Amino acid sequence: MAETHVLFVEDDDVIREATQLALERDGFVVTAMPDGLSGLAAFRSNQPDIALLDVMVPGLDGVSLCRRIRDESTVPVIMLSARADSIDVVLGLEAGADDYVTKPFDGAVLVARIRAVLRRFGHAGGPAGGGHGGDDGTDGGPLVFGDLEVDREGMEVRKGGLPVGLTPTEMRLLLEFSSAPGTVLSRDKLLERVWDYGWGGDTRVVDVHVQRLRTKIGQDRIETVRGFGYKLKA
Repeated sequence: MAETHVLFVEDDDVIREATQLALERDGFVVTAMPDGLSGLAAFRSNQPDIALLDVMVPGLDGVSLCRRIRDESTVPVIMLSARADSIDVVLGLEAGADDYVTKPFDGAVLVARIRAVLRRFGHAGGPAGGGHGGDDGTDGGPLVFGDLEVDREGMEVRKGGLPVGLTPTEMRLLLEFSSAPGTVLSRDKLLERVWDYGWGGDTRVVDVHVQRLRTKIGQDRIETVRGFGYKLKA
């Protein structure tokens, strides 16, 4: 089984070294960098399986680095932030991050979040959320919602006949919506099915990803149902 390569960008020497050792003990191969510019160079040369980016790193901050990575790749990105209520969390998610972890963090929690992200990315070619999309009577064929077409077999999305580029997380989110058009899905349910959270998570992750998805497939395609969640317009 191939080893998982983690790019870790953190300017605090103690945190960087301790986290690298903890991840390596769990079987990960880690490339650790102290600033954003060296992190970007390492990303391009090493092609990691996942990137852990601290928000506040010198040279090129974590949010900007995430944006640069997302311009080039759909590799999963987890942001590390010292403050759970920081605007940096939202900025990181808007830049293309898939999840975030608040510092200080427990090593076991970080590993669990990494494995959860990798697990859903590794199964991006299958039905989202454990096969919730198999009962719509279309025999696995493309689903059409107005000018939006979702090809679940080819994992492709087209809008007005033109391809739409989605990250694996965005694709899984759209698969959840398209498997139950017109049905309201709560933020907690989406966290469980798309992010593999078996515990309560930050619903901002869902809100930002829904907004990112809307910008790609149409602002009016996913409707907000206040107090309940979201639904895809059939």
